[in-house]
Amino acid sequence: GPTPDQIRSMGDKITAKETMIRAGVPVIPGSDGLLDSLDQAKGVAREMGYPVIIKATAGGGGKGMRVVWQESELERAYSTAKAEALASFKNDGIYMEKFVEEPRHIEIQVAGDRYGKVCHLSERDCSIQRRHQKLVEESPSPFMTPELREKMGQAAIKAASAINYESVGTIEFLVDRHRNFYFMEMNTRIQVEHCVTEEVTNFDLIKEQIKIAAGEPITGDAYLPAMHAIECRINAEDPYNDFRPSPGRINVLHQPGGHGIRIDSHVYAGYVIPPYYDSMIAKIIAVARTREEAINTMSRALSEYVIEGVKTTIPFHQQLMRNEDFKKGNFTTKFLETFKMV
Repeated sequence: GPTPDQIRSMGDKITAKETMIRAGVPVIPGSDGLLDSLDQAKGVAREMGYPVIIKATAGGGGKGMRVVWQESELERAYSTAKAEALASFKNDGIYMEKFVEEPRHIEIQVAGDRYGKVCHLSERDCSIQRRHQKLVEESPSPFMTPELREKMGQAAIKAASAINYESVGTIEFLVDRHRNFYFMEMNTRIQVEHCVTEEVTNFDLIKEQIKIAAGEPITGDAYLPAMHAIECRINAEDPYNDFRPSPGRINVLHQPGGHGIRIDSHVYAGYVIPPYYDSMIAKIIAVARTREEAINTMSRALSEYVIEGVKTTIPFHQQLMRNEDFKKGNFTTKFLETFKMV
């Protein structure tokens, strides 16, 4: 993995943002460092204009994050974000950014070696999410153009090079409806959705991570998607009851297979899902020549996926694959706010 200094440089979002500004990577307009007071927050918000978003500098998973649409909401959002950040991360540092409306969440996979070489492995679209937690990832993004991929890929390489990054990692961006993109954060580790990139580029990221750690140089500058892959996260949650957690024993398990289907999971019939951890119990990845074929392959596999004893997100994914807006690639990070289970 990366060095402790590299992890620290990107683990704190304010430090990461300052590093990206120095490297010339586009960032979302925001406060100059952490917010020291409510009065300062009001001044920054007035200068940028509403809506704004308050974020925890040590945050993740949507914790310590609040969108503020007008000044009358700011005091409550400021205090609750600080309290939530302290409870979640033992660090109540918060900062403010301009809120990007109608955003896509698009990330670029990168790999860097100890000799200063960095390459990118194209993008993943992670815009289908609930409360800032990803539910579906795919590559290539239906929103992407070759020109935008080139620009974002080069920006990601510039970002990783700025900290002499050594290992595999991900540069995450918000992209507005005009295809302007802004650095959001870097994940200095392998991610849940790395298998989407593996399937469309025929590139073993875990193997590469080990080779980099062993001192081997990387080759190439960019690996572009040759196929289309979609990943659905199977969580032990009830999508018919606001995704309420559903721990318990899996009594029956049948996982689908066949050409174009990959499943990464640790569960088995008789496995007991505890209530203490992340609710994800499996990832199912469908890969095909086109996005339409990948959706059809995923739909078939989901119809054959049997998990009894607990509630799961399988019915949500089945309905999502049939949704016309999703099939057309017409969605943002706000998609689930209007999506209704039937």
